Amino acid sequence: MVRLPLTPAEVERGQRLGALLRRAREERSMLETALDARVSPETLRKIETGRVATPAFPTIAAIADVLGLSLDAVRAEINQSERGLEPTIPGHNRERLAS
Repeated sequence: MVRLPLTPAEVERGQRLGALLRRAREERSMLETALDARVSPETLRKIETGRVATPAFPTIAAIADVLGLSLDAVRAEINQSERGLEPTIPGHNRERLAS
């Protein structure tokens, strides 16, 4: 099976997802987060840097759960960013997200 190249929109969405996860992780180590989510640290690193723009749903669900993010919040955050609105993560400081 041949995988089609990602569209620029898919690449951007993957980058926004990675940025969201990095912000939500705050001071928590990547290793600790990955192990708690039962994914490899390399997988988490690739997602956070946007190298994996379309990660598997169970992977994102596990990482979001460990970080205390609902999947609805993840979806809303990524969709807000597409529309150019200010990102918001429930329970996280807005000023911190802008940096």
